[in-house]
Amino acid sequence: MISQANCTATTPMGATLLSDQGLPGGGATFRAWAPRALAVYLNGVFDGVPRTGQTPDLLMAKDANGYWLGFLSEAADGDTYIFYVVGAGSSGIKRDPYARELANDPVAPFPICNAIIRSANVYPWHDAGFRTPDFADMIVYQLHIGTYAPSAPGQASTYLDVVEKVEYLAALGVNVVQPLPVYEEEDSPSQGYPGLGYQGADLFSPALDYAVYHASALAGYLVTINRLLAAKGFAPMMLADITPAVAQMRAMVDLLHVYGIAVVFDVVYNHAGGWSQTYAVPRTVAPSGVIHGDDESLYFWDRAAGTGDNNQSLYFSDKGFVGGLAFALWNRDVREFLLNNARFHLQELHADGFRYDEISELLAMNATNGWNFCNDLTATVRAANPRALQNAEYWPGEYGVPAPRIVVREGEGGLRFDAVQHDGLREAIRSAIGQAAQGANASVEMSGIARSLWPTGFAHAWQTIPCVENHDIVKLGEKPRVPRLADGSNPRSWYARSRTRVAMALLLTAPGIPQLFMGQEFLEDKQWCPDPRSPAHLIWWAGLAPAANGRATDPAMADHLRFTQAAIALRNSQPALRGEGLNVFYTSDADRVIAFHRWVQGEGRDVVVVATLSETTWGSYQLGFPSAGRWIEIFNSDAYDSCNANGALVNPQVTGNNGSITACGPPLHNLPTSATIVIPANAVVVFMKG
Repeated sequence: MISQANCTATTPMGATLLSDQGLPGGGATFRAWAPRALAVYLNGVFDGVPRTGQTPDLLMAKDANGYWLGFLSEAADGDTYIFYVVGAGSSGIKRDPYARELANDPVAPFPICNAIIRSANVYPWHDAGFRTPDFADMIVYQLHIGTYAPSAPGQASTYLDVVEKVEYLAALGVNVVQPLPVYEEEDSPSQGYPGLGYQGADLFSPALDYAVYHASALAGYLVTINRLLAAKGFAPMMLADITPAVAQMRAMVDLLHVYGIAVVFDVVYNHAGGWSQTYAVPRTVAPSGVIHGDDESLYFWDRAAGTGDNNQSLYFSDKGFVGGLAFALWNRDVREFLLNNARFHLQELHADGFRYDEISELLAMNATNGWNFCNDLTATVRAANPRALQNAEYWPGEYGVPAPRIVVREGEGGLRFDAVQHDGLREAIRSAIGQAAQGANASVEMSGIARSLWPTGFAHAWQTIPCVENHDIVKLGEKPRVPRLADGSNPRSWYARSRTRVAMALLLTAPGIPQLFMGQEFLEDKQWCPDPRSPAHLIWWAGLAPAANGRATDPAMADHLRFTQAAIALRNSQPALRGEGLNVFYTSDADRVIAFHRWVQGEGRDVVVVATLSETTWGSYQLGFPSAGRWIEIFNSDAYDSCNANGALVNPQVTGNNGSITACGPPLHNLPTSATIVIPANAVVVFMKG
């Protein structure tokens, strides 16, 4: 029988075991917000016994603030539960908005599934020694779990498939993984695959399709997990440690941490997915198996009257965005729900930060309430983890507030995010690559790149996150990946390979926190689709696999991967490339050349970056230099072409500067001295003061 034992005003939301609250004894408390409900009953299977119906022994108690509470001594970790809500508008089942895991039940699949009681201690963490990188040192790798590395044709890849790639990611050199949203979304059942994740339905529950449920398959993943742990000096885990779906998501974060890689979660607080009055229908499944609506979702959770008016919905306003509804941020309890979600990521998932989806839309749909919520959000996260990255997707012009205000302190009229997505450099680089693809006589605007290297108004380089590819840009039906932009007729030609290297090298030597999209590091040229059943749009890992001759199946891909690893290592090894100093001292659109100086303020550590999109080598090019003396050529993108095909470690026809140059010429380009250098065609060369 449900009781009020162990229930107080501070009882956690959702289903929480007493052991997780530091209380003696067994059982769990339950707490749900339904201020207009007439009754809320706890149903489920507890200690193997089904408890269903609307009987007094299952009725929860309502407090003065509209929260329903109850304690069930029989409840245990792994039990399934659901709420039955009686309202003035309707009566029926509702999922727990705070459920940590949903039941993978083929008879009752999402969204008609029950929730599972899960302990906050369901997984044995190994990451106590991990420290989130400084913002200036971050290199972000964006991936979509469902299509990143499928282990079987047509199936979504999983959290544990990402674990299989941990060593690969560590060797690549990135130190932040940013998955697209990882929670159940409203469109998943109708489209038959997990989707992008931006139409979230259950913000605390990992997507069911991203988990592994068969013991035999889990055993195979456990081999990899224990090998990875053993290599770092940790004891092996047991199969039970990774059996729950939520434990598998935590294992992904944990193993990435163990290998030095932070995890930044992509969260959607501007709207939730796909709800309208058409979803206010009973829990039914048509004979075809198609689920009609989601009456069990957040939408009208307390089943109030007036389901035709979205303003009467408990969590949502009547404003919409990409098919979903905006959260009613004027409501303190709705704001607290989202703040609790951020706390959950930090505390239970060991998140290292957030990429907040479309903050510009959140502000547009909520005005003052949105502004105040963002300040509450950034303050809450910073109090919980000052090192957590808070990256706002905010596109200048969409809300009318200059992007730099988004990252300044509240007292200065800002929102206190740490960084914003920066499309200026992306558009400038992609524009130049596209112009170069028009041929040797085309005009190429290198000056556009120069203007975009440091966005106007930002105090620190790390306050912007530039990229040249991301999930929105290269999604099927949108823009091409860089190799196809570089040569639309042949994405493996020298033109495509070399121009793509220039784009990547500029990104990794520019100010800001660079972001890569999965596959970009090895010359993937196909547009991306979030459907794992579309093999023509999955990234082609097989191109890196050894062929019969022992070299890579696609030599150009292997070359580009080595190049990307080297370019990332260059950034990681040169403080100037992560520092605040920038002087773009030379551009020539006619010659397709750009040169800029990077340094650490107050220390020096000078580096000069020179790039060209010229199709011919510049053999004796005069450029200014920051100081006289020897400058070592520490990077040359031309060295990474045609290595795999020839079995060489370096391009046998590499063009360069024989290891160094001497700056001893007269002042030039507003710098105190100058030098004559060689700039290989379609290449980037980097010099360090010797």
